[in-house]
Amino acid sequence: MAKNASFIRWAGGKGWFIPVVQDMIQNLQFNNYIEPFMGGASIFFALDLPNKAYLSDINEELVNTFTQIRDNLHAVTEKLKEYKTDKDSYYVIREKEPTDLIEQAARFLYLNFYSFNGIYRVNSKGKYNVPYGRRSGEFNYDRLETIREKLQIADVQNRDFAACKDVIRKGDLVFLDPPYAVSSKSTDNNMFIAYNPTLFSLEDQQRLADLIDYIRDVRAYFILTNAYHPEIAKIFEGKGEMLTYDRTCNIGGKAARRGKVQEYIFTNIPGVKREEAEE
Repeated sequence: MAKNASFIRWAGGKGWFIPVVQDMIQNLQFNNYIEPFMGGASIFFALDLPNKAYLSDINEELVNTFTQIRDNLHAVTEKLKEYKTDKDSYYVIREKEPTDLIEQAARFLYLNFYSFNGIYRVNSKGKYNVPYGRRSGEFNYDRLETIREKLQIADVQNRDFAACKDVIRKGDLVFLDPPYAVSSKSTDNNMFIAYNPTLFSLEDQQRLADLIDYIRDVRAYFILTNAYHPEIAKIFEGKGEMLTYDRTCNIGGKAARRGKVQEYIFTNIPGVKREEAEE
């Protein structure tokens, strides 16, 4: 699959990071692949993985969508084809709260495709509240079939990132992409973006550092992307090589939130050296 290999639009997605990861692991022999902050899973879909994959996320609707595409794609697409794509129909479907897992997955795909910029956002009551995006075009159902085939090697779970410890073994590769803001102006605990109702706080970052200690102890490999911030540098100091990556940020479609930003990359992959990279 090409760049932006995910089948959904997802804030904080790592389609831009695919060539970097491919370069980092080109000479790496690894076993299973683990991604506990799944999101759109662009890295997973882009890589030619040798063995099994373990994907997880705390977003229950997202995980269900992955699962239903893997196991019940025909039923999902048939339901998806029933939905009309005009503005009024969008808001009717947005208000639905289906209990059927297949319909939940179809609704998730529909809202992701036709909402404004594909943002996943819920209100204080947990209801999806992103407006209609007036997006033209139709779903690429052939691509969903390719996604289904790729997901056959994946175990997909709805759980906290730290729970992935139970599947990490020597020689595995763990890709870690926690929710974080990319603005260099962020200077406090509020820099972490809440893509889910629960913030990913500095305390969570410390738990993530503990997970990296575990990964290193069992002699597995990791790649971590994170905010370019003094607190992050302090928390992950000594955990592996620390690289700085410059890229163009384009979140939310607002010009005020576009431009060159810096992010940290940490890894223990042999041969990856401390340096600055630019997109």
